[in-house]
Amino acid sequence: MRLFGLLIAIAAPALAGEYAVLTSGARLHADRHELDGGKVRLYNGDGYTELAQSLIAGYESDGQAPPAASTIVKETVPPPAPAPTPKELADAAADRYGLPRSLVRSVMAAESGNAPKAVSPKGAIGLMQLMPGTAQDLNADPNDPAQNADAGARYLRDLLVKYDGRLWHALAAYNAGPGAVDKYKGIPPYRETVNYIRRVDAKFKEAVSNQPSPNSSSAAAIETSH
Repeated sequence: MRLFGLLIAIAAPALAGEYAVLTSGARLHADRHELDGGKVRLYNGDGYTELAQSLIAGYESDGQAPPAASTIVKETVPPPAPAPTPKELADAAADRYGLPRSLVRSVMAAESGNAPKAVSPKGAIGLMQLMPGTAQDLNADPNDPAQNADAGARYLRDLLVKYDGRLWHALAAYNAGPGAVDKYKGIPPYRETVNYIRRVDAKFKEAVSNQPSPNSSSAAAIETSH
């Protein structure tokens, strides 16, 4: 295969990026953003992440611009294969651990808005918002989207097993930690946790009723109540 060099001169200084601040408090870095109806596209390099505009509270400059390059040499090489989308990662993880696809999708959307680089104020990372300690226990790199989705689904499966298939207990433990659920012998009285459970549960039930996943039979073992 022959490679052709293309010389590109850059005269203008490089622009600093920005942070999209999500309503959950997480901050997602991007080179720039564009509005498209009710959607926002956050661009990084040649790709972008698309979110609902309602998930974004505002934008902050990162305050740092990379040094301008006087000359960049690019080679025309075949483009890499596209990375799996968040939904594809959620579905693969759900299938791997016998969970309804719509459940893992609902948790991922509630946790990060499907943003692979989201970081919460408490330090939770990535698509499934894994805390570093939890990711370490699961032997996963939380900064790798595929490992993050896999570990999050595995953790959710383990919580469902722990609480005998009771979805609300598992979601409460995912959000507030198993210690809180065990302490209160049920759903802890935390407003954030209760709202989180209701949001995920409603989205999950709606998805199951409207368009059952190929593995929707696994939903039968999950009690969608407290």
